[in-house]
Amino acid sequence: YTRGTVTAFSPFDARADAEALRKAMKGMGTDEETVLKILTCRNNAQRQEIASAFKTLFGRDLVDDLKSELTGKFETLMVSLMRPAYIFDAHALKHAIKGAGTNEEVLTEILASRTPAEVQNIKQVYLQEYEANLEDKITGETSGYFQRLLVVLLQANRDPDGGVDEGLVEQDAQVLFRAGELKWGTDEEKFITILGTRSVSHLRRVFDKYMTISGFQIEETIDRETSGDLEKLLLAVVKCIRSVPAYFAETLYYSMKGAGTDDDTLIRVMVSRSEIDLLDIRQEFRKNFAKSLHQMIQKDTSGDYRKALLLLCGGDDE
Repeated sequence: YTRGTVTAFSPFDARADAEALRKAMKGMGTDEETVLKILTCRNNAQRQEIASAFKTLFGRDLVDDLKSELTGKFETLMVSLMRPAYIFDAHALKHAIKGAGTNEEVLTEILASRTPAEVQNIKQVYLQEYEANLEDKITGETSGYFQRLLVVLLQANRDPDGGVDEGLVEQDAQVLFRAGELKWGTDEEKFITILGTRSVSHLRRVFDKYMTISGFQIEETIDRETSGDLEKLLLAVVKCIRSVPAYFAETLYYSMKGAGTDDDTLIRVMVSRSEIDLLDIRQEFRKNFAKSLHQMIQKDTSGDYRKALLLLCGGDDE
């Protein structure tokens, strides 16, 4: 069961696809249309089979060929589609913490939105692929309460969903109220512990209770009481507790809103959610931004890059 827009293509013939891709990239000029149609309409597992057939038939590496034949954002999108699903997040994190400057947005997006099981998997893959400990890498590049909340999330020990104890809900809501609105200065640690470790259903009730007690949404308090990377991470965690698809709808909206497009974010979210919940993200997008994701991509991008993104998007929610 999936709420993705991309599913297994049927009838699937890896060799025929490999041959079509070779033909599209051989000789002078590239037939981009064929490339994008094949790669956006196969799921990740099938793309891996195509790459394997490509190597078997031609002794060539499909990803290397895509890199040499394509350019710009379109190339980035096609190469991202070819990345094996299991390594996608680990790879994104590796690139977010390498070299000069850390991309805090990527750390925030991935660690706030992934399930504990997904985070455990990312840590294992990171160790296998890069022979490095993800937590060490992240703590080496971050600091303060931002670092501490990332470390809490990396433990992937959020309480499992179960029955909700109203007494504990009331208690957590009071603690947050006292740690923020009622205090001169903020007790960030309370926010980190509660938001980073309680179960999803428990926290949804805490947010309701918090509103009753304080008269504020928890987001408003975080906005007023914290700043910088910590604020962004706390807000992302709260939004993902409320609804992961709504969080990604907002992430996509802001990647395209205003002047210029944050293509890295647009590509990362479209590719990483295409087989998970992009249908739900589209629904939330339509509900919250009075236009469809399809319309916004249409307006904000161009060329083969746009064609490929629209195929991934999979439909227009008028």
